[in-house]
Amino acid sequence: MSKVRILWVDDEIDLLRPHILFLQEKGYDVTTSNNGDEGLDLINASNFDIIFLDENMPGISGMETLAQIRNNFPNLPVVMITKNDQEHTMEDAIGSNVSDYLIKPVNPNQILLCLKKNLENKRLVSEKTTQAYQQEFRNIGMEISNRLSFSEWKDIYKKMVYWELELEKSNDDSMNEVVLLQKSEANTMFTKFYENHYIEWISGKTKDTPVLSHNLFKEKIFPHMTNPRPLFVILIDNLRYDQWKMIQPIIEEYYRVQDDDLFYSIVPSATQYSRNGIFSGLLPSEIARKYPKYWVEEEDEGTKNQFESELLTELLKRYGKDIKFNYSKILNIAAGKKYVENLPNIINNKLNVLVYNFVDMLSHARTEMEVIRELADDESAYRSITLSWFKHSPLLDVIKYISENNANLVITTDHGSVKVTNPVKIVGDKNTNTNLRYKFGRSLNYNKKEVFEVKNPEDIFLPRFNVSTNYVFCRSNDFFAYPNNFHYYANYYKNTFQHGGISMEEILIPIIYLNPK
Repeated sequence: MSKVRILWVDDEIDLLRPHILFLQEKGYDVTTSNNGDEGLDLINASNFDIIFLDENMPGISGMETLAQIRNNFPNLPVVMITKNDQEHTMEDAIGSNVSDYLIKPVNPNQILLCLKKNLENKRLVSEKTTQAYQQEFRNIGMEISNRLSFSEWKDIYKKMVYWELELEKSNDDSMNEVVLLQKSEANTMFTKFYENHYIEWISGKTKDTPVLSHNLFKEKIFPHMTNPRPLFVILIDNLRYDQWKMIQPIIEEYYRVQDDDLFYSIVPSATQYSRNGIFSGLLPSEIARKYPKYWVEEEDEGTKNQFESELLTELLKRYGKDIKFNYSKILNIAAGKKYVENLPNIINNKLNVLVYNFVDMLSHARTEMEVIRELADDESAYRSITLSWFKHSPLLDVIKYISENNANLVITTDHGSVKVTNPVKIVGDKNTNTNLRYKFGRSLNYNKKEVFEVKNPEDIFLPRFNVSTNYVFCRSNDFFAYPNNFHYYANYYKNTFQHGGISMEEILIPIIYLNPK
């Protein structure tokens, strides 16, 4: 590895010889200059890794030198060194994008620490993160082999997301592969856990149940409506927990996170079922029976979630919530901008519910459009696109406005999505639904060992279309493909993001409580 090259520009450079000798003994290559003009010439003529720059020099000053360095070499690390500890001087330096700021007299260890922080920080953090995960890898491995509760599975998933995001920063491909393999192992165990407990949870046979889609408002939102502040509930369709963690730092400029929690989606973990369950407070077959005019079958034309406002109205009535509220759904940027313009008219409502559809469209577009496939080639890129969208979306303008007007905020979703990699064969007739993660019909043929099979839809409160209707769900990273043209469709849908089945990414989904700053 070549030596780190340092340029030290200071009009009293001779007084700094002990520091320079110290750095040279540590293996650094140090070039010196006693004025800004010569320093700039040296920078233009040679490649340096970092610049130490005196702020107060005769002739061209340190700040003027810095301005020219930034103009020609915007990413070159510059450490400003000064005798002046006045606040405005520090602000000027920081505003000029210095990498660090030291006040004279400096000692050799300060300089050494500064170098490590600015030049070796990424490597040191990467090594420390890798070491920490290697220890946590063993702990997580032992945990997922135990009999975990639903709350412990939430903790496991949060840990997996944390390490996936941390190791992503290190660019250590081998460790990234390890964490993905462990997540796959955890998913295998999670699907078994979910299948073993789901029917008893949903049937009410046990009181020890997680919050599920259909009781989200009752358990998680209504209690927060006792606060005198207005409450906004923003449901970002198809938002995974890792995507929430990506946008969280931006939102925290305006809101403090009061509680970062997860709840369990019902199955199918798809919009028609999960979101209708959220807004109705009922399970799918209960909606079909109680409000038949608001339930749209999969084979029917049109959107399957066109009655969310009506279902929410009925839910509020059933729980005696006689309040002024607004429900809105945003499907494109024009509608988002119009909603922002309308915020002054609804800001004082007790409850405002906003459904924002972008992530779900991204998921579908990635499947159908080659250019989006390339932009979101893996989960890291998928998260990155979500972050980029959010930074420039009207949704961020909504959050800024409601924070300025002192409204509380809940951010949630209806389900997540999982990157599918493994095709599973299934045979069905022409009436079989098209979703890749779950199927229902009367003549399905499949390997029972490869799916979660529900022969009696009533057991999980799903509609029965005829006496022989049954449902099957994909697990972990599987997806359904028909034997006809199997290899074509297997390759076409492989590595796309799908929902409707059972995985941590689809089922364990965020509900976040935030208070305005």
